[in-house]
Amino acid sequence: MTEYATLAGGCFWCTEAVFQDVIGVESVESIYIGGTVPNPTYKQVCGGDTGHAEAIRVGFDPQQISYGELLDIFFATHDPTQLNRQGNDVGTQYRSAIFPETVMQEEQANQAIARAQADHDKPIVTTIEQADEYYPAEDYHQDYWDGEGQRNPYCLAVIPPKLQKLRKSFAARSKAATVSA
Repeated sequence: MTEYATLAGGCFWCTEAVFQDVIGVESVESIYIGGTVPNPTYKQVCGGDTGHAEAIRVGFDPQQISYGELLDIFFATHDPTQLNRQGNDVGTQYRSAIFPETVMQEEQANQAIARAQADHDKPIVTTIEQADEYYPAEDYHQDYWDGEGQRNPYCLAVIPPKLQKLRKSFAARSKAATVSA
């Protein structure tokens, strides 16, 4: 039975690309969550006035990968010490946040933050927020890296290092690393 993890780690194009390469992940959808405007557009969210975060909703098979393992990958493949930004992307829409769907997921999110903090000198600023209503991002944002993203200079600069980190630090969890091993 599919379970879901909702994560915001900056640009959803970048987080989507990482989690599409994880064994046990069945789907990754780019979404907007955590805001106040119903059915926001990309332009509205990028303006920073809706309160939404660019996020991904990861469908996963808990028999193949645990929620906690997904969170460890999440923390390793973005900078959870940057408040309301990831690299050159600045604003609350690029915040680091976890949106747990159950009490157990919330407990595991707190444990993952503690594990991540042990690996960082600066404080982790990742928030745990209520998994309220979310809105799918426009179609052109879905599977972005596999299409337009590989021609986008921003994505070419940001995504490959994240994938390398995944494939090095979590080789047993990476579809590409397992194929090339």
